[in-house]
Amino acid sequence: MAASARRIFPAFVKEVRITLCQRSPSSQGTRDFIEKNYVSIKKQNPKFPVMIRECSGVQPKMFARYDFGREKQVSLANMSSDEVGKAMESLLTNA
Repeated sequence: MAASARRIFPAFVKEVRITLCQRSPSSQGTRDFIEKNYVSIKKQNPKFPVMIRECSGVQPKMFARYDFGREKQVSLANMSSDEVGKAMESLLTNA
């Protein structure tokens, strides 16, 4: 994820939302990804909305909202931190 953390998000992507559980093992990779990359992502994209939503018992997912209100989501269950980064990269490049 280091590569996408260093670049500006495309203009056609309007928002990224990540939902995860604070304690579940299936969210561990997502928690690790956020700990390692959130600060650098926000430094490079200070006005871009990257929202993190924690809720007990939810399955980890990432949502991307594009132009005209279109959305895509990907499940992050049981992914490693690197796999979460690749999932984000795919959502940002494959509208």
